[in-house]
Amino acid sequence: MEINPLSIILVKSDSKGDRLLFRYPHVAKHTRDFNQCTKRKNPYSLTITEDLLQSLPFPISNISNGNLTGVTDEVLSTLFAVKPELCEQKFELKVNDVRFVGHPTLVPSHGMKEVNSSMLFNIVFALQAQASHSIVKCYYDLSKRLGIALRHEEKRCGFLTEEIKIMVSTHDEVATRSEGESDCDESPYELILQRSSLSRDLKSVFSSLTTSGIINIMINKWIQVRFCLPQKVHQSHKKGFVINPEIIDRCLNSLRPYHGILLLIEPLDLLDSLPIDSSPALKRLIQMYSPLKSLQTLAADSDLTLTQVFQLTGHLIYWAKATIIYPLCESNVYVVSPDAIITNQLLELFSEEFPGLCLLQVLSDFSLPTSISQKLNPLSQSQQQTQLVKTIIWLLKNHLLLQLHTYVQYMPTVHGQVSLDTKDELNHNLNEITESSNVWNLNDVSKTTSADINEEISITLRKENGIYNYQSEDYDIPSDDRKLLDKLCRLDYFNGGYHLEEIMYLENIRRSQLLQILDKFRDILITCECEDPAIALFYSQFNS
Repeated sequence: MEINPLSIILVKSDSKGDRLLFRYPHVAKHTRDFNQCTKRKNPYSLTITEDLLQSLPFPISNISNGNLTGVTDEVLSTLFAVKPELCEQKFELKVNDVRFVGHPTLVPSHGMKEVNSSMLFNIVFALQAQASHSIVKCYYDLSKRLGIALRHEEKRCGFLTEEIKIMVSTHDEVATRSEGESDCDESPYELILQRSSLSRDLKSVFSSLTTSGIINIMINKWIQVRFCLPQKVHQSHKKGFVINPEIIDRCLNSLRPYHGILLLIEPLDLLDSLPIDSSPALKRLIQMYSPLKSLQTLAADSDLTLTQVFQLTGHLIYWAKATIIYPLCESNVYVVSPDAIITNQLLELFSEEFPGLCLLQVLSDFSLPTSISQKLNPLSQSQQQTQLVKTIIWLLKNHLLLQLHTYVQYMPTVHGQVSLDTKDELNHNLNEITESSNVWNLNDVSKTTSADINEEISITLRKENGIYNYQSEDYDIPSDDRKLLDKLCRLDYFNGGYHLEEIMYLENIRRSQLLQILDKFRDILITCECEDPAIALFYSQFNS
């Protein structure tokens, strides 16, 4: 998988020259496979040593079993020990099918006798060449964070200098031992892991990146480095689903106060996993959390501003601790997610969580869009209703259900069109609208436009002629309902881009009012059920 690193490498360069200090994982000998080197395109061709045009092809791959191979330590140290002019900026190099990413860092050498002496070190990650730009950017950010932490410890107590001395002495010791024993294949990196705490930290970083995607290490038992690889960590909740930081940013830009959050782990477990110096605001938010609350309600209950709640929500989403939902209520409509994957592990987890229930049977109830109110039985006990809510929460956590919202499109028909005979009649109607006090004023609504007032009045006249003259075949429609429809149409709420919950929030309208409008004007209002763009980004069918 292109998310996992191939190797992590530490290189230093100072007045004594450049040297590769540590790499993980490592092999005993970094030599090319003989069969790979002698492989020819045509197995029946003869190899002519004197013919330079038919020379042996260079191996095109430096990856073997997910590890970096075919590149010696000397070559890597020469490539990564860059000039001082290239320090403190992104380092990226592609060799065959491997991409190297790092952040060269320059620090004053601790304890050196030379005046104005400096030392360069570079923590480089080897990735597959086809790794996306988003993944490369994350690894660069991690290399930069590690460099900043090591520079801090070097200035504080010379930690990096001491670790480099341990690694260099170990390399020299093994090299001296190898000279005396020609058949000695001992690797210095095993001894370095035993003697150097920095090497063990780098190994821990590599292991965390390939398993969980979350790094939490304490360098020199003093400074903490925490990092999250979102492309990896989100796969713990949905295997094979890659979420890039750009997708999270798009979700946060679409976030509204009427949205809610759904914690993917238990609140108590999340509180216990927080570091000691975590934000008190985050703790209050988790303590007040409920899937029934909107972000606006959470802000009020937690005594936080809405901006703070949005920032904390983004932090929880990035670290795969929460996802975005619409607060649970009886009117919510759910359907089986189009990319739902049922595994034996999910079936077992569901049976353990809800004894006596079958996951497949529960999902079959949502084969067609179904609201919570349709699943509730007025005669059922409160325990059964609570279990239904817990079941839906569990399905949402595992991305097995997708919520649908109702969108409205205004489609005028012959009932809503009136022809004007002459231009004088149009001007007469225009004067009546401008002088009448009963016509809805655009300045009285929450959303206004910056267009010319004459254009607004003409648009108002055109739509009013269509809506105010609309006649139902079944019953008379009150003028208040026509005014409300006119207002919502003029604000473009019925253009198919707003769902009912968003209209309710923006215009402070009850759901019952909107449903009445949809029923009374059903001849000209077309409804459809679709997913919310902010929530649909967390489903593989819609995140492209």
